[in-house]
Amino acid sequence: MPFHTATLANGLQLIGETHPAMRSTAVGFFVRTGARDETDELAGISHFLEHMLFKGTPRRTALQVNLDFDRIGAHYNAYTSEENTVYYAAVLPEYLPAAIDILADILRPSLRQEDFDLEKKVILEEIGMYDDQPTWLAHDLARKLHYGSHPLGNTVLGTKESVSALTREQMHAYFERRYVPSNILVSVAGRFDWSQFVDWIDRHCRDWKPGTAERQHRHEVPGSGTQKVVTKDSVAQEHVLMITGGPPAHSPLRYAAEVLAFAVGDDVGSRLYWELVDPGYAESVDMNYYEYDSNGAFYISMNCDPQPTAHNIALLRQVLTQVQAEGISAEELHKAKCKIATQMVRSSERPMGRMQMIAHAWNYLGEYRDVDTELARYEAVTLDHICELLDRYPLDRPTTLAYGPATVSL
Repeated sequence: MPFHTATLANGLQLIGETHPAMRSTAVGFFVRTGARDETDELAGISHFLEHMLFKGTPRRTALQVNLDFDRIGAHYNAYTSEENTVYYAAVLPEYLPAAIDILADILRPSLRQEDFDLEKKVILEEIGMYDDQPTWLAHDLARKLHYGSHPLGNTVLGTKESVSALTREQMHAYFERRYVPSNILVSVAGRFDWSQFVDWIDRHCRDWKPGTAERQHRHEVPGSGTQKVVTKDSVAQEHVLMITGGPPAHSPLRYAAEVLAFAVGDDVGSRLYWELVDPGYAESVDMNYYEYDSNGAFYISMNCDPQPTAHNIALLRQVLTQVQAEGISAEELHKAKCKIATQMVRSSERPMGRMQMIAHAWNYLGEYRDVDTELARYEAVTLDHICELLDRYPLDRPTTLAYGPATVSL
């Protein structure tokens, strides 16, 4: 499908992929800022700011923002991760100009003190809610244990202490530093006219003040390899997290990493599934590959009853040690590739899926990748590539956290 790119005079980047046969259009503003761009003092500010962008602008109240989205039948939302804050909407093609008008408007929020004070309470409630969910809490604790002082160990929500101490002035200063045009990518996919799209974006965003936003600590982190048990009697299940290093987003080994994760830890039919879930030892086990700017990691997570925790951890380590020594089989390689291909093609059949995929590739690699190119690169992964990956990023020395009621020795 035709791919387009443009850059406004103020540095705002635009990319798009046109699909005339599709019946809808998806557009997103990708701000390259997240938890890893925060200091301890500002922990949680990216996520807090995401909430504030829906609280009103000089042109719209918070109610009007939501009503205007509803009037065009938009599927809209936002999210904050370790590295990005994204605002998006999927609409019928005739409502794309209206969606752009709303999204561009909220990207220049009022940040009123009264809204800030009210939303801070909402954020603190959200932190409390996640503190009551052991899976999320164990994930954050394990990431901090693995990354240590590197900001990829930061939690997206921040802490009650950090959020409570944040001021509206700090948020405004952070917004001015990070939400500059050169640090934002606008991605669109589906049925639309590119020249009209550029005109619409230029009309709404040309007056945004130029600037630069740098990212610090852009180096690979091998991980601590630390092992820790956190005993929590109030938790019903045991939550085990293992993290090992992996290739960064720009590495050619990212394709082998994705294949390996599917082969070893897909939630159905993988090696970990047959070893732990199918026999009934654990409720769930999975392995996922996460790619970041200049970093990467494999996350292995398991939930199980407390009693078999020690036995299950031993099985987990046995599988990782065997994979490290022998790699995976040709059959496992083939099945993993098929799963990835199916997942990618199905996602690409929706404008939202393509909008996010092309934005990811452009943000991390500075290039466009169509579906056929991506499929070919996964298909080109060989057992030798898997061995090369394991040599560079071994699986058998993970950072390990056990969180729950079990008393185990790691």
